[in-house]
Amino acid sequence: MSTSIESKNERINIRIESHVKNLIEKAAGFEGKTVSKFIVNSALERARDTIHEHEVMTLNQEHSKAMFDALTAPIAFSGPLTDALKEHSNKVIVR
Repeated sequence: MSTSIESKNERINIRIESHVKNLIEKAAGFEGKTVSKFIVNSALERARDTIHEHEVMTLNQEHSKAMFDALTAPIAFSGPLTDALKEHSNKVIVR
């Protein structure tokens, strides 16, 4: 049976007030974890939540339909945009 062992070679140092440390130690004790394990697990959970909040978009049915309709609708360029694209094509040489 093969076991993957990751090397713990990164360190984060923080300074906190004693009442904060006491609170963390108490919470870690309630969960039967070391302070380090408690802090890492808590920070990891919060990091995943934060990333999820910023990377995932949840839409209700109405907004989902509006998004789908906007993505599948034919593209209609305005006159000024069409003129700008033509001017760009005339001025820029692609090699």
